[in-house]
Order: sequence, then C-alpha cells, then structure tokens
Amino acid sequence: MSDTKELKNSFWSALADSPFLFLQRNADPATAVPMTAQLDEDANGTIWFFTRRDHPLAAMGPATATFAGKGHDMFARFTGTLSEETSRERRDKQWNTVIEAWFDGKDDPNLIMLRMDLGQAEIWNSDLGFTDNVKMLLGFDVTEDAREEHTETTL
Repeated sequence: MSDTKELKNSFWSALADSPFLFLQRNADPATAVPMTAQLDEDANGTIWFFTRRDHPLAAMGPATATFAGKGHDMFARFTGTLSEETSRERRDKQWNTVIEAWFDGKDDPNLIMLRMDLGQAEIWNSDLGFTDNVKMLLGFDVTEDAREEHTETTL
C-alpha cells in the first residue's frame, strides 16, 4: 500500500525517467499531442515544454496531460495552466541538444517555451507487487489492493 506522498514521489521519478506525455488544451481536445516535459527537481509543481508559436498549444490556457511510465507501472492524468515562459535563464537551463534538433537555436523566432503550473492530479501505481500478482494469476480479487495504489492530489 502506498500513501499519497509515496505515489507523488513515484510519479515524479517515473516522469524524470521517461518525460514523454500527451498534452492538450482543455478548450480544444484535438490539440492532444506527445510532448517532452522539461523538469527541474527544484520546481515541483511546474513543467516546461518547447514548441512553435504556430502550434495549437501556443494558444495556452487550461490544459491536461496524460502520462504512462516507461514500464507501464505508473499512470497519471493532471491538469494545469499553460503560459509563456519568458525567462531567458529558464530557457538556457532547459535547453539541450535534443531540443536543438527541432529548432533553429534558442533565438528561433518561432520558438516558444511553455510553462505549465500544475493543479489537480490522479496517480495510479499499477505495480501491485509479487503477492498481488500471484493473487491475480489465481483469480483472486485484488480490487481493494489496487484501490490503495491510487490517489487524487495536487501536484
């Protein structure tokens, strides 16, 4: 059984290990696209993304992200608000060669860095452990055990 703090820590670790998620503006669910989250261990509660000014996400506003961990043992859906990050220091800190491959440098006029200030989240840990996996294989009910590996919280 995991408590909310453990589930949140597991979520942040899983996201750091595989920072890919689907992101959409709430006003337009058709904007859902895979994005790479830019994290900062000192800034829990905020995630950044690089995109183009002509991309639908650049319209900003309320957004929802959906995440599946690399090993499919951690899942999350969380909300937040997208706004433009104007700090050059932040852009420099998050910039790397992978991002460079998508843009014409940090000064690309079509480049925008989005900041997502996080709100509510649901987190699921699907790694129920050895005992519960054996129970499932034997056909026993693990509903309650699975329920204890889920939380609704703020990020």
